[in-house]
Amino acid sequence: IMGRKSSSLVVTLAVLFGAMTAICVTLIVLMFTKTTHTGQLYSSKPSDPEPTAPPQNQPYLVGVGRADCTGPAADVPLMGYANTQQKAAGIHTRLYSRAFIIDDGSRRVVFVTADVGMISQRVRLEVLQALQQKYGDVYRQDNVVLSGTHTHCGPGGYFQYTLFMISSGGFIKTSIQPLVDGIVKSINRAHQNMRPGRIYRNRGELDHSSINRSPHSYLNNPEDERLRYKDNTDNQVLVLKFTDLDGDGIGMLSWFAVHAVSMNYTNRLVSSDNMGYASYLLEQDKNPGELPGQGSFVAAFSSSNLGDVSPNTRGPVCMNTGLPCDYLNSSCPVGGTKMCAAFGPGDDMFESTRIIGQNIYRKAKVRTCKPALGHSFAAGTTDGGGDLNFTQGAVEGDPFWDGIVGVLLGKPSNETKECHHPKPILFNTGEMNTPLPQLIMLKMLIMDTEVVIAGLSNVYTHYITTYEEYQVQRYEGASTIYGPHTLSAYLQKYRGLARAIAQNQVSELPVGPEPPFFMESLVSLLPAAPVDRKPANTSFGEVLQQVYPIYRQVGLTCGVPQGSELRDKTFVTVEILDNRTETWEVVHTDASWETRFHWLKGSNQQSNATIQWFIPPSAPSGSYRIRHFGHYKALKGLRPIISPYEGSSDVFRVASSFYY
Repeated sequence: IMGRKSSSLVVTLAVLFGAMTAICVTLIVLMFTKTTHTGQLYSSKPSDPEPTAPPQNQPYLVGVGRADCTGPAADVPLMGYANTQQKAAGIHTRLYSRAFIIDDGSRRVVFVTADVGMISQRVRLEVLQALQQKYGDVYRQDNVVLSGTHTHCGPGGYFQYTLFMISSGGFIKTSIQPLVDGIVKSINRAHQNMRPGRIYRNRGELDHSSINRSPHSYLNNPEDERLRYKDNTDNQVLVLKFTDLDGDGIGMLSWFAVHAVSMNYTNRLVSSDNMGYASYLLEQDKNPGELPGQGSFVAAFSSSNLGDVSPNTRGPVCMNTGLPCDYLNSSCPVGGTKMCAAFGPGDDMFESTRIIGQNIYRKAKVRTCKPALGHSFAAGTTDGGGDLNFTQGAVEGDPFWDGIVGVLLGKPSNETKECHHPKPILFNTGEMNTPLPQLIMLKMLIMDTEVVIAGLSNVYTHYITTYEEYQVQRYEGASTIYGPHTLSAYLQKYRGLARAIAQNQVSELPVGPEPPFFMESLVSLLPAAPVDRKPANTSFGEVLQQVYPIYRQVGLTCGVPQGSELRDKTFVTVEILDNRTETWEVVHTDASWETRFHWLKGSNQQSNATIQWFIPPSAPSGSYRIRHFGHYKALKGLRPIISPYEGSSDVFRVASSFYY
């Protein structure tokens, strides 16, 4: 009888214990829900990432892709400064198109940011044509956004309108084709990589990386309007982080308002400038062991409302005296406007590009964890402690509670646990898929809509100033092509568009007129690429100036790097010898920050190239060589023939000391 009574008692206690456990867990969940609702998810602090999700508790479909869009690197005008003498003569860094596709189950959107001055209407039309041929109506005019980073050091010649054709050498097929192909290819790769995932939002302020280049115009705005802002530029950085369902990062898209003009008008190397360098740094960080432009993680830094925002933070000075330029006219007493120039924080334009790009990268990289509450959260505070056996200061989990909560709400991923260390996770809120937090997130999205200006997108219409800034007629006002009421007209249109988006009435909007796609009158003002020649008794790719045995610059005979034969490839490699296998491993290409490929147009149609490798402190000691790849144009009878060539330096050593 005692045995039966004991058994009944054990069963009864077990049932009661189970019921009490369920009640406790429910109370904690409710307590968590209340705290989250009033605190964490509504926080706008830069350190709090905010997960977003589509309706019906389904993850997004997300895809990211990247592709080379560099174009010709010789004798083509660079787009941005409108300086016809600024023609490409080599490569500082390669240019890339980066694509992001988001599908919430009811709508699909493509956002592309490309290392280019701006997106021309012609580029957009050709991209849409290519997408229609491949995907039908999946990617269309109403769900594809193409944006340019606004680098002023990419090849020009991709506009179909006269003003731009005059300043960039006409319509240049060898410029527009790599750009269109690169954008389409990046979208293709994003499409192929689509998978269920999540998107996290973050924002913060970045100081000391930009200035207003027309402060006099800004001061003409009404005082009450200026008092709404703490600065005369927009310093906000907005970041979207894309992950798969396991929480592994697959991409990052960021917006920051600054001109990509750290590389100034004297530069003749193709360059992605400061925004491209920020992408380079983050992609190298997230794709360890990969060469630039390779690896699955895609990081894009996109342009925003950058109209009067300059990265040249030291401001404008007279180059002949070092004194500040005239405040209103940006001119100097001797030399006028040509003697007035603004400078960045570095000793030269390369150093300034590095500093500004690194600042942007560091701000976007600040690592935050997916939301999670630790065991000490359940202990409460001295102002009101918890009722369960939790204590503050806990740095180790409790198997009992971890097991129960893990079954009910899901266990945290290894990435989340490592990120939150030493905090033991009790509630894995950032990776929960249950309906309760989903409703909170949906409410957050409705209550806290994020609006971002994606500048230089789809078509270029110069500048948009306020009515007051227009009256001052500095550069930005003079470039507001539709007159003093341009901003008012845009605001009127955008109010209607925003209302249609908010009310889900986009389909009811009029399509508007189709832009023209000109087939005639598109002429190139550049001469055809000539036949390449070389000195007698030499070969293309032959080294003219050898490296030193222990380590410098390398000069070679080369062809004109203007064709498309090396698209998605490289003109330069730096290679290290693997002594174990006696094979050469590529450690840098012409897309690397550490290399520069200079092309020099010589006499009698002869070209030389100089390759520089700025050896970083992190370079391993060992044996190296530098190689150059290219193509030259020759005539076979009357028919032009394009042939490949390559050249290599002698082997040289990199050592920590000359006395190795």
